[in-house]
Amino acid sequence: MPPTAEAGETTGLGEPVELDEALHREVHEALEEENEPLAAALAGQLHPADQAALIERLEPRLRPELVRALGPQLDPETLSYLDDTVRDDVLEAIGPKAAGAAVAQLDTDDAVEVLSELEPEEQRAILAEVPAPERLVIEQGLAYPEYSAGRLMQREVVALPEFWTVGAAVDWLRARPELPDTFYDIYLVDPRFAPVGAVPLSHLVRGTREAALRDLRQKELRSFSPETDQEEVARAFHRYGLVSAPVVGADGRLLGVLTVDDIVNVIQEEAEEDFLRLGGVAEADPYASSLQTSLRRLPWLVVNLATAILASLVIDQFEGQIARLVALAVLAPMVASMGGNAGTQTLTVTVRAIALRVIGQGVPLRAVRKELVVGALNGIVFFGIGWLTAFVWFRQAKLALVFGAAMLVNLLAAGFAGVLIPLVLERLGFDPAVSSGVFLTTVTDCVGFFAFLALAAHFLL
Repeated sequence: MPPTAEAGETTGLGEPVELDEALHREVHEALEEENEPLAAALAGQLHPADQAALIERLEPRLRPELVRALGPQLDPETLSYLDDTVRDDVLEAIGPKAAGAAVAQLDTDDAVEVLSELEPEEQRAILAEVPAPERLVIEQGLAYPEYSAGRLMQREVVALPEFWTVGAAVDWLRARPELPDTFYDIYLVDPRFAPVGAVPLSHLVRGTREAALRDLRQKELRSFSPETDQEEVARAFHRYGLVSAPVVGADGRLLGVLTVDDIVNVIQEEAEEDFLRLGGVAEADPYASSLQTSLRRLPWLVVNLATAILASLVIDQFEGQIARLVALAVLAPMVASMGGNAGTQTLTVTVRAIALRVIGQGVPLRAVRKELVVGALNGIVFFGIGWLTAFVWFRQAKLALVFGAAMLVNLLAAGFAGVLIPLVLERLGFDPAVSSGVFLTTVTDCVGFFAFLALAAHFLL
């Protein structure tokens, strides 16, 4: 087994070491002791992603100290890995001049991402320090809509005429030091610079020097407009197994390229966003202040309170019946809870199907029918379980039947609401992941309490 590198050391291949707890502790102690050269020596050998992680894990008061200590050793790519809140602190610590120099070294898509979350004044101050050619390209990227392909695309593209040979292409590539650090395809363009095909690098290296590039191109080229939403781009990359795709303007000219590394980030961000919204959380920024986090969560908590009041009003209508039969107060929450859990299962599956565009023309009705059948089957099972539970508990056959029947009704309602609510919200133009959970809880609570207490009032009292 080859020896592993100790913290702060590089391997024999010159690879950067990974961040671990020991290295984090050493850097923290060095900064506390004001030993900035040691902190810079330890952190300077890290991969940009690990440099970013180290800066994020430090206490806020120590982050500027490490950034200043690193100086030129702060890899420009580190900025693209940082959380937005922490990135603002880092850019403030290094100042507009150093920030402009760092941004100028980034790929255009990363540069746009770094600057997109800043205030306009901060953007202008940093862009003023970026050389004119790079500044123009970055400003063009920032002009596209947020969360669009134009924001994601990399402007550094390898494009060649389709009549070139493999040998000419290879010689040209070897003579161009300004090529992108990483690219997967060579795009073939006509005299108007419109893409007419793409040659993967794997095809290029297998071709003979005399072969024409047009004979090696892929059978199908999928392109996107700069205004295309990033979710749609991510779905296409996932469905068709793309590793890169061109971005084409309204005039048909090649503007840039989308690469799979950026799409992976989009998929992760969108999945995290939907997951958080199902919980009524707008965003999870671990570096935001307590006050900011509190203000972001308050709106949905207020909405939840309002819906809880509706459920309480339903219970209030049966106050006399509950006072006469205390068992109703014991069993009613179980009916509502089972409905809420069953509805959440349906809701989660439906929201995911909508996000993946699985539910399309004609499918919603089938989805509703399926969930009603599932609710009925589960309801029958829990009718029996509920009857047995209530009978063993209170030794009242009628009460047990009412409890089981209420369970069946609420599971049916939960399945119906769990699929219908997100479909209706999506049809009305709202994000079903944002508010479906609140409406579902209201339905299952109100139906559950009303079904159980109304049946009890009619058959038991």
